[in-house]
Amino acid sequence: MTTHAITGAFGYTGRYIARRLLDAGYKVITLTGHPDRPNPFGERVRAFPFNFGAPSALAASLEGVEVLYNTYWVRFSHGNVTFRQAVENTKTMIDAARRAGVRRIVHVSITNPSLDSPLPYFSGKAELEAYIQASGLSYAILRPTVIFGLEDILLNNIAYLLRRFPVFVVPGDGEYKLQPIFVEDMAALAVRLGQSRENVVLDAIGPETFTFNQLVGMIAEAVGSRARIIHLPPGLALSLARLLGLLVQDVVLTRDEVHGLLDNLLLTDSPPAGHTRFSEWARQHASKLGSRYHSELKRHYA
Repeated sequence: MTTHAITGAFGYTGRYIARRLLDAGYKVITLTGHPDRPNPFGERVRAFPFNFGAPSALAASLEGVEVLYNTYWVRFSHGNVTFRQAVENTKTMIDAARRAGVRRIVHVSITNPSLDSPLPYFSGKAELEAYIQASGLSYAILRPTVIFGLEDILLNNIAYLLRRFPVFVVPGDGEYKLQPIFVEDMAALAVRLGQSRENVVLDAIGPETFTFNQLVGMIAEAVGSRARIIHLPPGLALSLARLLGLLVQDVVLTRDEVHGLLDNLLLTDSPPAGHTRFSEWARQHASKLGSRYHSELKRHYA
């Protein structure tokens, strides 16, 4: 029985990958920033701390691991946690994996990463892709846009706001596009590519392309929202999002996220890698979609 390691198996995407690996009969461990949190897998998944500050200990936790699935990243800088730190931490983990004899890494990136991007989310992802490709490890790099599911933050919280507020604000004209992929499809893709030896970089997108206006309208219809959808200049929309963040005690939207959307960085011309349609999934799960708010700060920093 081979051992596979996942960063964040107690979180969102990592949890779905862990389930599939366990169902396939693999031994699974996880690297986590929250080793003391309740383990949804019990004794089936052993947890190790990230130990970014102790590379030898990090390498020791990866000894005997065949494949490392990396979902570790930060959505925004918060307190002492920055994009730069996330990049350096990931490099430390890649080095530790190589030292431990890990054969392959399956890495979650983002569509349209670029070293020249002014957005640290996208430039940081591009830097890590280059580091992995030069590491000597066998690799699969997956580039999703938005990964949707009941635990998803972005689309779930859009539904939450549409349910509870009379007005929903769209930054800019809303004609920018995105291609969401279902979390189960993403997990299946990651596990399948973990079994390969071929080096691959793949846009992990779903079968549907929406403008942001279409996406918001579809969610509003699914949850029965009567909210008025209005368009505001991006700067003003961000200011209102910050005020809303004070109300829900979270970071609702970031400048990088708005500019990534406006620049159509969540859009590619690649064929779909997932098969689940968000339009159908949203209708099927309308009673749960947006039923409660998912806080980024509570999920990762509480």
